[in-house]
Amino acid sequence: MDFLYEIPFLGVIFQLIGYLIEVLPRLAPNTLGLATPIALGAMCGVLCERSGVVNIGIEGIMLIGAFVGFFAGVFAASLLPSDPTAHFGITLPLIVAVLAAIASGMLISVLHAWLAISVRADQIVSGVIINIAALGVTGYFFHFMEPGTRGAGTFRTFRPPPELTDLPLIGWLFEMFLRQGPIAMSVIIVVITLQVLLFRSRWGLRTRAVGEHPKAADTVGINVIAMRYRNVIVGGAFAGLAGGYLTLELTGSFQEGMTTGRGFIALAAVIFGRWTPVGALLGALLFAGSEALGIAISITPPPGALGDLLVGMPNNVYRALPYVLTIIILAGVVGRSIPPAAVGRPYEKESTA
Repeated sequence: MDFLYEIPFLGVIFQLIGYLIEVLPRLAPNTLGLATPIALGAMCGVLCERSGVVNIGIEGIMLIGAFVGFFAGVFAASLLPSDPTAHFGITLPLIVAVLAAIASGMLISVLHAWLAISVRADQIVSGVIINIAALGVTGYFFHFMEPGTRGAGTFRTFRPPPELTDLPLIGWLFEMFLRQGPIAMSVIIVVITLQVLLFRSRWGLRTRAVGEHPKAADTVGINVIAMRYRNVIVGGAFAGLAGGYLTLELTGSFQEGMTTGRGFIALAAVIFGRWTPVGALLGALLFAGSEALGIAISITPPPGALGDLLVGMPNNVYRALPYVLTIIILAGVVGRSIPPAAVGRPYEKESTA
């Protein structure tokens, strides 16, 4: 293979491909960890938009979930016993913190659902208001936090048996999905469950009906308003859990504006995945993979001219990779992907009089 690397110009491309093949299996666990908040946020987007409601406020819901989850853990740790279990290091304060993050996401989603469905306000404006309010509220209360405040801790990473991770060809997949904490590990279960329910269940058929043709759905007896409310609120639970993951499994602390655009990348993953849970997960893995690749290059760059080229680039280039990739994919996919027909359109039940 070395002779391919000697080809002018093309040799650099072959070397990059070889480097990716070598390094990506090692990056797999980190990739899923980085993709988890994006994937959970994307599940919120899929549920909302399949029901006909645009939710630009995923970023804000995630930020509120991260904030509430961390500080609920702070209070719970001072009141409840913190003896960790043997698996994942689960404690009562951590459970309380996760539930609080989920509940906060659902509560904010009730507000968005009321504005978008009942008030019939502009759904884009409603989501933007949530994002701005979340950034302002969490930033305000963050300045009251004493430096070094400790929360409920973090979940531990599961260590899969080497009999699985050492398997040829597929061992890295077990490493990817099993060397995780409980929230990250649950992503694949959530995605598969939603995929099956959305396209193989009565609830899924009704959800897609109210997102495609609400008047026809209403005609056959489906309560369009109630269905949209339920799905937006359930979607908020996933976005809140995504925020909780950031403070309860990924970092163990809260930082101002720590979602750093993940909610918007989640929306891009929804479009990339054509409004399907599995497709959105693949989009999340793609975006997270670009971020993980930047980390890998900074730690173990490839040898030779390619390594010199990549190491010479500023670190900000690699930090921007997920966002640049988001723009490129949206530019190429938007227009080719067809959203649900009634998405973003408020529905008003016709009078029977």
